[in-house]
Amino acid sequence: MSLPLPRRRFLPRVSLLALATLLALPAYAAPNEDEDQDGSRKPAIVVTGERSRATIENSPSTSARIDAERIDTTTNAVNVEDTIKYLPSLVVRKRHIGDTQAPLATRTSGLGSSARSLIYADGALLSSLIGNNNTSASPRWGLVAPEEIERIDILYGPFSAAYAGNSIGAVVNITTRLPDKLEGTLSALTNLQDYDQYGTKALYPTYQFAGTLGDRFGPLSLFAAATHTASKGQPLSFVTTNRPAATGAGGSLTDGGYDALNRTGTPIRVLGASGIETQHQDVLKLKAALDVTGEIRVTYVGGLFLDDTNAVAETYLSNSAGPVYSGSLNIGGYPYNIAASAFSGGVYTRDSRHWSHTLSARGDTNGLDWEVIGSLYDFDRDVQRTPSGALPAANAGGAGQIVRLDGTGWRTLDAKANWRTGTQSISAGGHWDRFTLSSNRYTTTDWIQGAEAQLNLVSRGKTETFALWAQDAIDVGPVTLTLGGRYEWWRSFDGYNYSLSPALAVTQPERHAQGFSPKATVAWTPAENWSVRLSAGKAYRFPTVGELYQAVTTGPTMSVPDPTLRPEQAVSEELAIEHADRHGSVRLSLFNESVEDALISQSAPLVPGSATLYNYVQNVGRTRARGLEFALDRRDVVPRFDLAGSVTYTDAETREDAAFPAAVGKMLPSVPRWKASAVATWRPDDAVSLTAAARYASRNWGSLDNSDVVGNTWQGFYKYLVIDARAHFRVNEHYSFAVGVDNLTNDKYFLFHPFPQRSVTAEMTMRL
Repeated sequence: MSLPLPRRRFLPRVSLLALATLLALPAYAAPNEDEDQDGSRKPAIVVTGERSRATIENSPSTSARIDAERIDTTTNAVNVEDTIKYLPSLVVRKRHIGDTQAPLATRTSGLGSSARSLIYADGALLSSLIGNNNTSASPRWGLVAPEEIERIDILYGPFSAAYAGNSIGAVVNITTRLPDKLEGTLSALTNLQDYDQYGTKALYPTYQFAGTLGDRFGPLSLFAAATHTASKGQPLSFVTTNRPAATGAGGSLTDGGYDALNRTGTPIRVLGASGIETQHQDVLKLKAALDVTGEIRVTYVGGLFLDDTNAVAETYLSNSAGPVYSGSLNIGGYPYNIAASAFSGGVYTRDSRHWSHTLSARGDTNGLDWEVIGSLYDFDRDVQRTPSGALPAANAGGAGQIVRLDGTGWRTLDAKANWRTGTQSISAGGHWDRFTLSSNRYTTTDWIQGAEAQLNLVSRGKTETFALWAQDAIDVGPVTLTLGGRYEWWRSFDGYNYSLSPALAVTQPERHAQGFSPKATVAWTPAENWSVRLSAGKAYRFPTVGELYQAVTTGPTMSVPDPTLRPEQAVSEELAIEHADRHGSVRLSLFNESVEDALISQSAPLVPGSATLYNYVQNVGRTRARGLEFALDRRDVVPRFDLAGSVTYTDAETREDAAFPAAVGKMLPSVPRWKASAVATWRPDDAVSLTAAARYASRNWGSLDNSDVVGNTWQGFYKYLVIDARAHFRVNEHYSFAVGVDNLTNDKYFLFHPFPQRSVTAEMTMRL
């Protein structure tokens, strides 16, 4: 194994220049920083230890599953990411319906570590491994609609050689339906959120219409799905400024605003809200499968995602002439100088057209199964426009910035096979991927409709990985021994950074790394219905192209790349004890993870006390996360009453960091000590399901040194307890409807952004 990479711990010269560039230019993008009684019922929400029958990889990892029936009856699922929110240790940071920036956090990794999980739909990679953040690198959940889902399987930890080191946290495998006969659905949904925070008081509606149609024609199966969603969300950010230390007489008299503290405890004034998004999204899917022979099937899955977003801002300030957005002001006796662009960063439009294509061939024979699958995800069009001038004049146009990500995307290719005998299962395969970043920023004379003018910022580059893997599972009486390994060759190339002012044009050097990741699992069945499983695995998570090269600003937050980042190396262990019978399962897992050169994204004030943050990724010497996870899934605990849930305790901290000693011994960003979920369902008869559910997380932190001492504020990370309810009614085999409430107790909390408050959902579905 060799890792011929420089061991630099401080931001290189190009990163400092990139930061200077960001300071010199206006901000763009969305505000972001840096969760039947007849015995024929489908599996309950959590089915730990269950293996997918169709999985060639034969993963030995602890697993969980949810299927379409459970989603329908227990979960207010407007978007596909909603369907996994009650599964053990998982948190999707979904800020509002239609959010395109919703990363997945796992047992040991936080919300800024999107590259530490792998998410697939029918074998196509939805994880946006162009970065490791909660903005452009968030999973492309929008390519799947809840109506398509057959089931979702979760694998915990890097214990399967079939998956790249990005599986450190978890692997999410989404399987969509393929019909055996004529079937179709039509559904309509509406959601209404009642939001009240600072000076923003409003009702935010969502409307969604969806349909599916499928049939089988001899050897050919066809399935199509379409979804249209129109939504408006609560503010994603608040406009703030530091409060002066003393009162004064300067500035024009202005009313409004709210006194508060920022996350480091500095007194601030909240001036208004921004990033209030109105979205129109469409998802179109086509799935075709041809049985070439009785053993060989060829499948194509195509997807189109369209997003039209318009974000506005509102001010809490006013004087005798009307609303106030900037200037020399006196508010409550304190003099303020509010920049002309203070509100502009949270005003933008976004126009996206993304394509996904997957082609696979699979053979199932006696003893030997194989599959070849290739996928492509393309940012065919991705344009964001932001004003540079002051509001309210900028609402009508004027100078601004245009950012284009056209050409960004990824391609993957996998070939794998599994050979089975009576006591042995051997799997092996090869993998290739390429991720491309293409980000260009231009000036424009009209940010609403104008053409691109001068190019002022370029970030581009590529990464590529080749891998070979093998895994052997051997049954010896009550013991199954699984041994595996994965060897990966990685490179980054074609890296280039340019800025107009300050002048910068750097062609980044090509870099290479490689590594071997061994895996081992021993599973023992000491008695009927009992299993004990001990797993250990190593994983390399190579830097993403965005971490290496992408310099951006997102509202009040700046992101700085580092082209010298090294791969992070994780060693993980898990001991799982499980009891499973016809009523469900109970599992206790003890886990430990140690990561060297951990790639951690965090945010810090640009200068002490500043409301402007910059995000950066650094190699942290060593981190450790250990804890336990208890998962329960019991059907008919008493007749017609099902109960599922989990409790996770994680002690996650920085152990070594020569570049930032203040972080040693502190909790890792956005990894709370406690997470829990519970889902209770009562079926008074076969046509009615009544569900109450809850999600909890203890205090989060946003910085490595835990200096963000105030959690429940804009840019802070706080605890939450969210209680949901759902009632599902099946009128007959063709019609059903449901009503639900999310955040029933109206918990108001921040995970950097303000999160949704109480909302009510109503939906109706018709089936052929």
